Amino acid sequence: MRLLSYLLGSLSRYFPHSQSSSTPHLTFLLRSMATSAAAGPINPSNTRLGWIGTGVMGRSMCAHLINAGYSLTVFNRTLSKAQPLVDMGARLAQTPHDLAAQSDVVFSIVGYPSDVLQVLLDPVNGALSGLRPGGILVDMTTSEPSLAVEISTAASSKNCSSIDAPVSGGDRGAKNGTLAIFAGGDEAIVNRLNPIFTLMGKVNYMGPSGKGQFAKLANQITIASTMVGLVEGIIYAHKAGLNVASFLDAISTGAAGSK
Repeated sequence: MRLLSYLLGSLSRYFPHSQSSSTPHLTFLLRSMATSAAAGPINPSNTRLGWIGTGVMGRSMCAHLINAGYSLTVFNRTLSKAQPLVDMGARLAQTPHDLAAQSDVVFSIVGYPSDVLQVLLDPVNGALSGLRPGGILVDMTTSEPSLAVEISTAASSKNCSSIDAPVSGGDRGAKNGTLAIFAGGDEAIVNRLNPIFTLMGKVNYMGPSGKGQFAKLANQITIASTMVGLVEGIIYAHKAGLNVASFLDAISTGAAGSK
């Protein structure tokens, strides 16, 4: 953008009477070039990452990014929980705003929708308030579809982008980089982020903003229903006089087998 301003300034000096004709066309061309450059492939050499929430899930997910060579800035409300990542080379920010000011893409995975609202949209210390135009927010918290849409709208008003990308797979999936990632938002942005998502698991594009959260809710319904069915099966086996441990071992290799 500094180059763009310089070129436009130079043009106005050399062609002071062309502001109503050629300058707008050149402005459009240069801005298009800048946008194209900014939309290039993401890799550790050109993309600074920020991460909010370094608990059981976030800590392992961050480790994959650091090991891949990405420059990472982290924030956690309990700062001591971020120390293992700082020891690995991450920088520590004091607020989500400060973190976003040093990042091109900001990830978050926190506790509740209220926490998401605070760390991303707080007008003073929230990440969006510090993110430069063109930046991307990626919320991986299991949250509310309506909040995902609200974040996307707020990001768009600042010429930024937002992706809702909750995950399934638990702490084991986070450690092994095998998470299922449900992404909602602009598909082109999701595709751009794929080199980062691949380090954490498999990304699945679900549709516009909020659809990632809807997919996670449907995932939870499926899991809960499976658990209820398992409990009913165990109770039936017990009342029928079966050895429950032997029963579970027997069905685990059949069609009923499940985590």
